[in-house]
Amino acid sequence: MSLLDNAWIIPALPLAGAAVNGLLGKRFTKPTVNAVALGSTTLAFLYALAVVNEFSHLPASQIPFTHSYFTWISAGSLSIDFAFAIDQLTVLMLMVVTGVGWLIHIYATGYMAHEEGYYRFFAYLNLFMFFMLVLILGATYPVMFVGWEGVGLCSYLLIGFYFLKKSASDAGKKAFIVNRVGDFGFLLGLFLIFKTFGTLDIHKVVEQAAHLPVETAGAGTLTLIGLLLFVGAAGKSAQVPLYVWLPDAMEGPTPVSALIHAATMVTAGVYMVARSSTIYVHAPMAMRVVAVVGCLTAFLAATIGLVQTDIKRVLAYSTVSQLGYMFLACGVGAFSAGVFHLMTHAFFKALLFLAAGSVIHAMGGEQDMRHMGGLRKPIAGTFWCMFTATLAIAGIPGFSGFFSKDEILWESLSSPYGSRALWLAGVITAILTAFYMFRLIFLTFFGEPRYDEHHVHVHESPKNMLVPLMVLAALSLGGGWMAAPKLFGGTDHFEEFLHPVFAHADEVREHLPASVPESMEHTAMAVTVLGAALGIFVAWFLYLKKPKAADEMEAALSGAHRTLLHKYYVDELYDAVIVHPIQWISTNVFWKVVDTGAIDGAVNGIGYTARDLGYGARTVQSGNGRSYASWLVVGAAAVTVIFLWLGH
Repeated sequence: MSLLDNAWIIPALPLAGAAVNGLLGKRFTKPTVNAVALGSTTLAFLYALAVVNEFSHLPASQIPFTHSYFTWISAGSLSIDFAFAIDQLTVLMLMVVTGVGWLIHIYATGYMAHEEGYYRFFAYLNLFMFFMLVLILGATYPVMFVGWEGVGLCSYLLIGFYFLKKSASDAGKKAFIVNRVGDFGFLLGLFLIFKTFGTLDIHKVVEQAAHLPVETAGAGTLTLIGLLLFVGAAGKSAQVPLYVWLPDAMEGPTPVSALIHAATMVTAGVYMVARSSTIYVHAPMAMRVVAVVGCLTAFLAATIGLVQTDIKRVLAYSTVSQLGYMFLACGVGAFSAGVFHLMTHAFFKALLFLAAGSVIHAMGGEQDMRHMGGLRKPIAGTFWCMFTATLAIAGIPGFSGFFSKDEILWESLSSPYGSRALWLAGVITAILTAFYMFRLIFLTFFGEPRYDEHHVHVHESPKNMLVPLMVLAALSLGGGWMAAPKLFGGTDHFEEFLHPVFAHADEVREHLPASVPESMEHTAMAVTVLGAALGIFVAWFLYLKKPKAADEMEAALSGAHRTLLHKYYVDELYDAVIVHPIQWISTNVFWKVVDTGAIDGAVNGIGYTARDLGYGARTVQSGNGRSYASWLVVGAAAVTVIFLWLGH
């Protein structure tokens, strides 16, 4: 059998690491835990590379390569194999998950070195990689759903890793519950897919959907399927209105933020929508919803990020915003652009979170940027890596984020599904992104130190934390250059690589007219770059040149500042409308009336009755032989009478 036939080995390796450390890790020393955790992820990465190499030699007729291992579910007409499928999109995701995941595992050996529950942390981290790999390898929606639910479980475990800390355990529960809301929509979508197509095999569904008419007259079955799947994607990938769990997820250790809530798990929704691209292009109304929600999420999260003071929370809202960009791309039919940004975002956002962790490590646990400053020279390695990632996310030409973000913005303007309103909102969001990210850089690394230098001994991170930063910095710089030739009239090699995956979607789009001529692309690009430069300049002016101006502006706009600081009061609204009513009903109806009154009353009533009957019956057991003989005679007489009556 070939390496492709044995692709199950890729997820099996981190699963084995999770099992060994989870069951035996308490007895291991830290070097042994490291050997198991890093050994399993290293082997998974190397095996994935070998699989990708073999895949590159396959003829087009054999792609996607599907291998079924066994029949998993069989009920009536429903038959689901536990099968893995590999195509160009799978290959890309394999490299991101195993490669970036491996670097984060290495980083975590330094960051978590002095934490309790060390073996437990790496068991959870390995388990997460297993489920994420199952999600992207799954050839059917149910197999994908197993990975989907698994990463949700691991998210709960890792966010609430510091379970003795109430805010951490609450954040873990919040993530779990909000994701269940999205998963309910996803499941309904799967039921409707099976009812419509008679199969849950992803590639069979795609082939059938490609021959259906586009639902231009309104909302049909495909539109409903697309909307239900998007509900699941909105939960997993933190889109309005289900985004509220992700900022609170920063309660988990920083490597968790980098791996789950920046590089991999939160992109699962984008991956699922992209994988279902053929359904979406046949349901324009669903695509419009995806685009508008993505654009709204990107803008709202960016505005909230403007005023955050916790370094990790700034990055959390940045993640929500960038995920919005990815859905904006999918909503305007630019699926390859959305996946492109998924990849570049994995590089620079993982780097930003890990660099933030390095800053927190240097500051002895401090996360408030107002208590930092002047760190550029003491931790120069961390600074340059984080600065590289900031240039990438701001969309500065030459860095990876520039290529993917520019493509999304151009598609939002030129695509048949795009509009000037979507493009303008995207450009404004890009300006805000450049502003709040350079605000973070200036507050953290520039100016005079705002911490007590006698009590905080700033120090650079160890090599096992710095080296992963350097690798990710290189990817943040060069990770987008495969699309560069398109800027000069050449080929976008990334889009060309993914074209077979989105061929059906591209065929539908090719028959629709573009919104604007291609000659405007460089003009639109210049507007975006100038906008980013403006955001950087304003951040420099307010936080370096005239720092008092920032305080004056905050005072002048106190109402708006307070609203943004409280995140538009969305959490408070949810508490008032959903959480508190459910708690009241649970306490006053289900507990007091149903549980205590009805259930406990019925159980207690049965108990009292049994007790009284037992008390009456036990008086018969007197221990007196004459009494027993009397009862025997009475019983025999009673039986005789009954038989005589029946015989009569």
